[in-house]
Amino acid sequence: MSDGAPKSAFELAMEKLRRQDEAAGVEAVALSDDQVAAIAEARSTYAAQVAECEILLNSALATTFEPEAREELQANHRRDLARYATERDRRIARIRGGEAEGGG
Repeated sequence: MSDGAPKSAFELAMEKLRRQDEAAGVEAVALSDDQVAAIAEARSTYAAQVAECEILLNSALATTFEPEAREELQANHRRDLARYATERDRRIARIRGGEAEGGG
């Protein structure tokens, strides 16, 4: 607090996380503008996939009345969401690691 102004809860939380990272030996790495844009694109693609998946699920549920079939649709939906999230996280990790984007 070099300027004497009170800190927000967010600022205090970020300081605490920085101290924890330092104690754990984690280094903060600044991302390039290209990396930031590529990560935003990966997140946007994931959001579009999730939205499409939600639309398809709702459409299928509207015409499916058997409980077992509905449960199977919902289980497949959860599996798809998990797969999309894993793909997104791997893509972001590759971007952060400095690998070139392959459009994956």
